[in-house]
Amino acid sequence: MTTATPTRRAGRPVGALHRSTPVGRAATLLLAIAAAVVCAFPLLVIVITAFSPKDQVLSYPPKLLPDSWTLGNFPEVFERIPVGQQLLNTVLMSVLVTAFSLVLDSMAAYALACIDFRGRGLALGILVATIMIPFQSLLVPLYKMLSELGWVGTMVGLVVPRAADVAGIFLLRQFFVSIPRDLDSAARIDGASEFRIYWNIVLPNATAGLLTLGMFNFIGNWNDMIWPMTMTNSADERTLTAGLALLNGTAQGVIPYGVSMAGALISVVPLVIVFALVQKRFIEGVASAGIKG
Repeated sequence: MTTATPTRRAGRPVGALHRSTPVGRAATLLLAIAAAVVCAFPLLVIVITAFSPKDQVLSYPPKLLPDSWTLGNFPEVFERIPVGQQLLNTVLMSVLVTAFSLVLDSMAAYALACIDFRGRGLALGILVATIMIPFQSLLVPLYKMLSELGWVGTMVGLVVPRAADVAGIFLLRQFFVSIPRDLDSAARIDGASEFRIYWNIVLPNATAGLLTLGMFNFIGNWNDMIWPMTMTNSADERTLTAGLALLNGTAQGVIPYGVSMAGALISVVPLVIVFALVQKRFIEGVASAGIKG
């Protein structure tokens, strides 16, 4: 007497059978479209508001689409803030922090994943525990330290304190421990140095993890507002995201939503382009970042 397996039929999972039916495919498509609309709606609002005349942004009753369109909000962004300088600051900060963090985080992750030393587990536990410390609680001591060094208002002050990140170390460690240890063990037997193993064996096999961390760091620093606003003294020193805070009011106390959304659109377009170029590898890297011991 045989018992039918409830999870498979004809070599395929039951869930796959449900998805292969017309109703299942239609339901999956509708759910995907609904999720895409929900995720894209904020960006859609930014685009519509950026091209809406000022008198129609706050019209009542509110309208999703304006009666007319305008480009007048974009020149006003450039009049209110130094967009070119702030965009350059944003690119420099994001690229430099991403580059330094990939180097330093990967070195620390390699030590925690591939080198056997006493206290490795304790060191990893302490590092992971520091993730629970709110970043905002470190702003005042960091500002005082950078002020004493004369780094407030400089690109060095923006980049150096963020050149390494515990979350990045932990993420890369998870990728490194998934690499077969036979590779680095064989290299050590052949006399390879630790740096050569790290550079020629581990990093080439963890490109998805490096790309994932790079995207997280680039996007996070590009969108960050608190850190640049705290560590800069003037509009020319700020990043674009922090500079957009200057658009949130006027002498009359009226918030220029159209101008603010135009500035936000200028800020978000480069991120959309970058993500479109690397989205496939980025999604693969996130999907493969499992938790391993």
